[in-house]
Amino acid sequence: MNARRFVLRGVGAMALFACIGRAAASRHEASYGQHGMVLFGGADGLYASHLPMMHAPHDRQVILQIHLADKALDAALRRRLDGKTALWTIAPENFELDRLAPDSANPLRAFKADLVQGHFERGGVTRHKGTSIVVDKVLQFRPLLPRFAASTTARYLQVGGGAARFLVKQIDSRPDFDHIVAFSTRPDAPTDPVEVPKKALEETTAAVLARQLIGARIIGTIYFDKADLT
Repeated sequence: MNARRFVLRGVGAMALFACIGRAAASRHEASYGQHGMVLFGGADGLYASHLPMMHAPHDRQVILQIHLADKALDAALRRRLDGKTALWTIAPENFELDRLAPDSANPLRAFKADLVQGHFERGGVTRHKGTSIVVDKVLQFRPLLPRFAASTTARYLQVGGGAARFLVKQIDSRPDFDHIVAFSTRPDAPTDPVEVPKKALEETTAAVLARQLIGARIIGTIYFDKADLT
């Protein structure tokens, strides 16, 4: 009888552990994957913008302020990106995107990634492999809308606070488009978000943006994509 009880208890414990394991795996898989990002910045700082999609595990808009652990490479990359619109992307190791949420119990402080000149999934060239990237600050963490919605305005967040800045469109519709623009302005210019009329999924022109940024010079588009957000 005692042996039988021991066996039943053992089976029950194994079933309990299996359920706990499945629940943990489910939570893990909900936002776990390779979360590619656009890499941009210049002398004043480096930033990364997650390449979102309208499905899990990529259905979050995330903007990070970052630096490279290798100081020499960090400085060299800032010089290379400064004032340019050439596309660079980050191909990171797999991690849970929700660890970048403001309320995460286990926040992601750093990760390793390849730095790619061009789009890492569209013919880009890897320039630096296994680079250690440190997360300094999460500037935006925003779940994408789970249902159809349309906005008549495009809202752009300003990233950076000096003369060299960037506009990153807030993804607030479904379908929508991802848009990152470089511009220069007075160091003391306001850093408020910019809102402009939106024409379906058409890229916002430099002229339209410039009208909302008095005295600024639009350098150009770093990234524009709508294929992953339709």
